[in-house]
Amino acid sequence: MNRRNFIKRVGAGIALSALGNSVAHAFGSVGAEDLVILHTNDFHSRMEPFPAGDPKYGGRGGVAARMKLIQEIRSKHKNVLLVDAGDIFQGTPYFNLFGGEPEIRAMNEMGYDATAIGNHDFDAGLEGLERAIDRAEFPYLSHYQFQGTLKGKVHPWKIIQKGRVKVGVFGLGINPKGLISPSMFGDTRFSDPIAHAKEMVEILRSQGVDLVVCLSHLGYQYSDGTVSDVVLAEKVEGIDFVIGGHTHTFLEQPTLITHGNRSTWVCQAGWAGLAMGRIDVKLHSKKVYFWQADYTQF
Repeated sequence: MNRRNFIKRVGAGIALSALGNSVAHAFGSVGAEDLVILHTNDFHSRMEPFPAGDPKYGGRGGVAARMKLIQEIRSKHKNVLLVDAGDIFQGTPYFNLFGGEPEIRAMNEMGYDATAIGNHDFDAGLEGLERAIDRAEFPYLSHYQFQGTLKGKVHPWKIIQKGRVKVGVFGLGINPKGLISPSMFGDTRFSDPIAHAKEMVEILRSQGVDLVVCLSHLGYQYSDGTVSDVVLAEKVEGIDFVIGGHTHTFLEQPTLITHGNRSTWVCQAGWAGLAMGRIDVKLHSKKVYFWQADYTQF
């Protein structure tokens, strides 16, 4: 399929001198190294492109086009982190007929490194979520606390090594009240995401990671002040990138939140596999440079 930029690259080739210290901070002892972060969210079982006759998205999306783009990027860059921010399930007959198996198999083939858990990932109940986790060749990360057979299968955080870069990744889920049926959520526990995020930053920084990435299904921003990705970035210092989902937000550019000489970038790439976010990070001389964001349509 032909592809083009969904939104123009933002800040390509930004030099540190152009933005000052707000985009750089100390990190481990990595030395010069580059990292490409690819991110998706709210896939919603959209295995195939939208029908050609769809008035808004005709012919767009689909896992084949995404796979092709991922392979192309990996052929050019040795350090690629591929992550998802939840809501893999629900939205097409693929999920209704096969209960999530095609989606997970596709993500395995694409080589995902981690995913968060979205509210629709409970749509087949705890048993369906457990089957998905058992099939996945990548970790599920969340601050939901599971009991029974799911206990220990979902992790609060993981350290993922890409070349010499240590990336600490943790996951956050949205408050289930009013969104997830109690029959689907069961005795799973939900805790304060802000407090949990602060704990995760402390743990991951103590492990000597070079970057901290949060996979969040809180949603980008709300007018009533409900905890969101923007609120998270404002209240928790030490997260480099909040990669979000839930609100299906096509951001024209990542949102920058600064804490003194440290910065947090909030990113989200729409929904339904229509776009994939790309973040290029330059690591050099114990500094992190946010280089560009590229939301690519396929």
